[in-house]
Amino acid sequence: MAFATATRPANPAPEDSADSISYPSKAELLNALPAELSKLNPAKSWSSLAMSAGLSLLAVGLGTLIPLSAVATPLWLLYGVITGTIAMGCWVIAHECGHHAFHPNRRIEGVVGFVLHSILLVPYYSWAHSHAVHHAHCNHLEQGETHVPPRATSPMGRTTEQLQQTLNPTIFGIISLFNHLVIGWQLYLFLGATGGEDYDSSTSHFWNRKRNFNGKRRLFPQSFSKWMVRSNLGLLAMVALLTIASVQFSLLRVLCVYGLPYMVINMWLTTYTWLQHTNTDIPHFSNETWTWSKGALQTVDRPYGPILNLLHHGIGSTHVCHHVNSSIPHYNAWRGNQLLKQRFPELVRYDSTPIHKALWRIATRCGGAVYQNPSDRAFYY
Repeated sequence: MAFATATRPANPAPEDSADSISYPSKAELLNALPAELSKLNPAKSWSSLAMSAGLSLLAVGLGTLIPLSAVATPLWLLYGVITGTIAMGCWVIAHECGHHAFHPNRRIEGVVGFVLHSILLVPYYSWAHSHAVHHAHCNHLEQGETHVPPRATSPMGRTTEQLQQTLNPTIFGIISLFNHLVIGWQLYLFLGATGGEDYDSSTSHFWNRKRNFNGKRRLFPQSFSKWMVRSNLGLLAMVALLTIASVQFSLLRVLCVYGLPYMVINMWLTTYTWLQHTNTDIPHFSNETWTWSKGALQTVDRPYGPILNLLHHGIGSTHVCHHVNSSIPHYNAWRGNQLLKQRFPELVRYDSTPIHKALWRIATRCGGAVYQNPSDRAFYY
């Protein structure tokens, strides 16, 4: 198949482009956050878990009372949105467990994270590993683990650019939203979609291929297979529970009570990660220019408002601090962000654009390939 050459010119580097400012070293960036911020408070952690789990159970309990009828369809949709939004808080707590930011006892922390993520059909240990790689190589075109755009010179880049130039912007934006919010999480887990150039394709979170390796590096080493098995056992246990519930109460009841919130949780997850790491002015770096500090500081904090920040433990509004030091628990991340803004005011990114407008802008303008800008050698949409 012949690919058309992408012709869209590279965007001029922003005034605060990668070479026009001085980035701190990794040590300088880490030292800006005092060690006490990483001190875990089990009472606060358990309180956060109790809030998210308690509200989720209450919402699910109410869902079991909704009738299975066409007339109740609007009520079911409302249930799915509210319950999925609430239960996203449990996802965030499990995410903190994977970063060792929940409890000083690693065994207790592992059990909590494993149970929560298994209930949400997330392979806990596999995802924790790949997510750690994401943190270690944020905004790295070769070694980045997720939300890595294709270069305009690559076959995938030429294809996406041709699609973006051919389609009406509205149609392209709708397709981009669907790919990210509806099927993006499954594509990532099963195929390693949006991973960096160096990794084997496709890369699954559920099994580790021994043959047909075609990348420069493996996302999951062969020694990790036993942890994949443990992750999968948690998922199989949850699938078994859902199957039993389907036999006991009906498949439709399970699809409505569990399936609708599950879809909304995944939409929140991909919304957060997409908006945290994507914007028209965010550079991506190749091997020749990437540093850990550059990558970590390309994360964007956004205004999710007090209710969502409470339910989701500030995951979208304190993400810069989280990328600088992921061992800081959510209740200390607010202070960490303040300190980073004071120490590096020109480097801590914050976009005040309302979430729905930012999402549409990124869907329509950041769905293609990235071009290298000669002035700073970074890659931009």
